[in-house]
Amino acid sequence: MGQSKMAWQPEENGLRQILQLLKESQSPDTATQRNVQQKLEELNKYPDFNNYLIFVLTKLTTEDEPTRSLSGLILKNNVKAHFEKFPPEVTSFIKAECLSSIGNPSPLIRATIGILITTIVAKGELRNWSELLPTLCNCLDSEDYNVCEGAFGALQKICEDTAEDLDNDSSRPLNVLIPKFLQFFKHNSAKIRSHAIACVNQFIISRTQALMVHIDSFIENLFFLATDEDTEVRKNVCRALVMLVEVRMDRLIPHINSIIEYMMLRTQDDDDSVALEACEFWLSLAEQPICKEVLQPHIERLIPILVKGMRYSEIDIILLKGDVEEDEMIPDKESDIKPRFHKSRSHTQKHQEGDEDGEGSDDGFDDDDNLSDWNLRKCSAAALDVLANVFREEILPTLLPILKETLFHANWEVKESGILVLGAIAEGCMNGMIPHLPELTPYLIGCLSDKKALVRSITCWTLSRYAHWVVGQPHEMYLKPLMTELLKRVLDANKRVQEAACSAFATLEEEACTELVPYLGFILETLVYAFSKYQHKNLLILYDAIGTLADSVGHHLNKPEYVNMLMPPLIQKWNILKDEDKDLFPLLECLSSVATALQSGFLPYCEPVYQRCVNLVEQTLNQNFRNLTSFPQANINQPDQYDPPDKDFMIVALDLLSGLAEGLEHHIEGLVASSNILKLLFQCMQVDCHLCPLDPMPEVRQSSFALLGDLTKACFQHVKPCIVDFMPILGSNLNPEFISVCNNATWAIGEISIKMGSDMQPYISMVLAPLIEIINRPNTPKTLLENTAITIGRLGLVCPQEVAPTLHQFIRQW
Repeated sequence: MGQSKMAWQPEENGLRQILQLLKESQSPDTATQRNVQQKLEELNKYPDFNNYLIFVLTKLTTEDEPTRSLSGLILKNNVKAHFEKFPPEVTSFIKAECLSSIGNPSPLIRATIGILITTIVAKGELRNWSELLPTLCNCLDSEDYNVCEGAFGALQKICEDTAEDLDNDSSRPLNVLIPKFLQFFKHNSAKIRSHAIACVNQFIISRTQALMVHIDSFIENLFFLATDEDTEVRKNVCRALVMLVEVRMDRLIPHINSIIEYMMLRTQDDDDSVALEACEFWLSLAEQPICKEVLQPHIERLIPILVKGMRYSEIDIILLKGDVEEDEMIPDKESDIKPRFHKSRSHTQKHQEGDEDGEGSDDGFDDDDNLSDWNLRKCSAAALDVLANVFREEILPTLLPILKETLFHANWEVKESGILVLGAIAEGCMNGMIPHLPELTPYLIGCLSDKKALVRSITCWTLSRYAHWVVGQPHEMYLKPLMTELLKRVLDANKRVQEAACSAFATLEEEACTELVPYLGFILETLVYAFSKYQHKNLLILYDAIGTLADSVGHHLNKPEYVNMLMPPLIQKWNILKDEDKDLFPLLECLSSVATALQSGFLPYCEPVYQRCVNLVEQTLNQNFRNLTSFPQANINQPDQYDPPDKDFMIVALDLLSGLAEGLEHHIEGLVASSNILKLLFQCMQVDCHLCPLDPMPEVRQSSFALLGDLTKACFQHVKPCIVDFMPILGSNLNPEFISVCNNATWAIGEISIKMGSDMQPYISMVLAPLIEIINRPNTPKTLLENTAITIGRLGLVCPQEVAPTLHQFIRQW
C-alpha cells in the first residue's frame, strides 16, 4: 500500500467485540437490535472503529460473507453520518482498502465495496481522491474478471449518484471515461456489457458534451447489442433508446423504422421487465411532434401488441388476490394507505372551477394498489391512451375488431383487458366511439355485476371515462341505471370494487352537477351507509366522494332531511380523530365543501368545528415558534436535527375556515369576534417567508389570503382594523412566480377594496404597480389574468383619481 510506517493492524480483543456485535445485529429481536444501536453509538467515539469495519469487510476471510458485507454497510452509514469527523489516517486507510479489494472474488463483497466508494464520492470526495477514477479506469483493463467487474460496478454506482459532479469536474474525467465505456459494449461478459451501457445511460438526459461528441458511435453500439441474449443488456439498450428519443431524435430518424420494429419486438419480450422498458418507448415517442408521421406505417401492428400487454399476468392476479371476492371485513394494513397531500384552496372571483391543467392522477392506470409499482399493464394502457390522443379515430378500424373479440370473451382476464382498452381510448377516440356507446354502455353497466371483482372494478373506471357522454343523454336511458348500479358497487363486498366505485361516482358527480339533485336522497343513503361498512383506506375516498357531491349540488344539499342524514356520521368521525391524526386532512376537506354547500344548514355544527380549526392553526404556529427559538440555526445548518411542524394541518384548517366563512357568510361574525383568528392570520401570512429558508411553503400564504378574502366578504367589521397591517403583506406577495399565492392575494385585494371604498386610497401605491406588471407579463395564466383585471377595475372604481393616470399602461394590453 506504499505506507512507510507500519500499516494499521486490528487488536484481537477489539476485533472479537465487533464480530460479536455484527452477529447480534442479525438477530430479529428488537431489544437486541436496540442494544446493538447503542453499542454502535459508543464505538463511534473511537477513531479507529471504522478501520475495524473495513478490515472485516476486505480482509477477514474467516467470517461468512453476509457478516462481512454488513460490516461494510455499517461503515457506509458512518460515512454518511460523520465522514467529516474521520481522522485523515482513517480516511486514507479506508480509501486504500477499497481500491485494493475492488476485485474481491465474492460478488457480494465487491458490490458492498462499490456502495462504500460511491458513498464517499457523494460526500464530495471526488476532489480529494485523485487516484480513484484513474485506478478504477485501469482496473477495467484487468485480465481478472473480478477486478474488471468490481471496478465497473463501482463506476456504475458513481455515475448513477454523481453524474453532474463528473460532468462539472475541471479535470474532465468523462472525456476519458465515456470512450472507455463504449469499448466494453462488445465485451464477452454480459454483466460487463450491461454495466457499460448503464454507465453511459446516466449522461443521456443531461446531454453531456462528452457523450454528445460520441453519439453516433454510441447508437451504432446499441444497434450491435440489439439481439443480445442477456436480459439486463436488453433492458439497458431499451432504456437508452427511450431517452434518446427525448434528447437526440435527430440521430434516430435515419434508423427509425428499424428502431420501431425492434421496440415492437421487445415490447413482447418474454421477460416482463424488458417489455416494460421497451413499452416506455411509445410514451416517449408520443410526445415528439414527428410521432404520427413515423408511427403511421406501424400503428396497425403496434395496437394489438399494446392490447395484449394490458392483460393481468398470472403473478399480478396472485398479488392482487384476484381470487378473493369478498374482503370487506378485513381491516387495512397501515402500509397500504398512501400518504395524502392536501391541495390548497385557490380563488377566482368565485372559487376556481377545477384546475386548469386537469387532474393528472385519475388516469386509472394506477388501479391496482398492491401493484402501485409501474408495470407492463399500466404502461401499455398509458401508451394506448397517449397514442389514441395522437391518432384519434384513425386507430378505430384496427381497434374495433379487437374490442369485439376481447370485450365478449369467455375468459375473464381477456374480457377485463378489453374493458381497460375501452377506458384507455375514451379521451382520444371519443368522437369515433359515440356511435357505439348506445350499445356499449348498457353492456358495461351489466359488467358492473360480473362475478369477478377485478372485472367489476375496471368497469367502474371505464364507465367514469364516458360519464360526460352519459350525462348528456336522456337520464332514463343511461344515467339512472348507471347511478343505481354504481351505488350498489359502492357497497360491494370487495374493497377494491368499493374504491373504484367511489372514485367513479365522484367523477360522475363532477360531470352531472345539479342533474343529481332529484336523486340526492338515494345517493346520500348509500354514501352514509358506506360509513358503517368501510375499512380505513376506503373511508378516505368516501370523504372525497361526499365532498365532491357537496361541490356539485351546492345549496340543494341544504334540506333538513339531508343534513340530518349526512352530518351525524361526519361529526362522529370528527370527534373520534385526534388533532395529530392525518385522517383529519380528507375529513376537513370534505367538511369544507359540505359547509360551503349547506350554508345556514351548517350552523348547528359550526362552533366546535370553527374552534378546532383555530386551535389547529394556533398549535402549528406555536410549535413553529418554539422550533425557531430553540433551533435558530438548526434549520439552516443541520436540517436533519430540525423537526418542522406539519404545516398541512394549518393549511387544511385555514381552508375549512374559508369554507365556513363562504357558507355561513354574516352568521360567522360572532365566532370571529370571540376568537383571535385575525391575529393568527397575520402570523400565517408571514410564516413561510422567514420561517425556514429550506422550506418556504407558499401554500400557507395561499390559504391565508383565501381566508382573508372570505372573512372580508363575511364580516368586514372585524377585518377593517387590521387592514393597515395586512395590506403591505398582500402587496409584497403579488409575485407571479408563486401563481396560486399571487392569485389569492390579488383576489383578496379586490374584495377589500370593494368594502373599503375611498379609504383604499393610502394603499393604492403599494399594489397598483405590481398588478399592472402582472397584466402586462407574457404567458400569465388565464385565471390570474382575469383576477388581476377585475381587481384593477375594482381599485379604479373606488379610487379613480389614483388609478386613472396609469390607464394607458394596461388598457391596451387587456
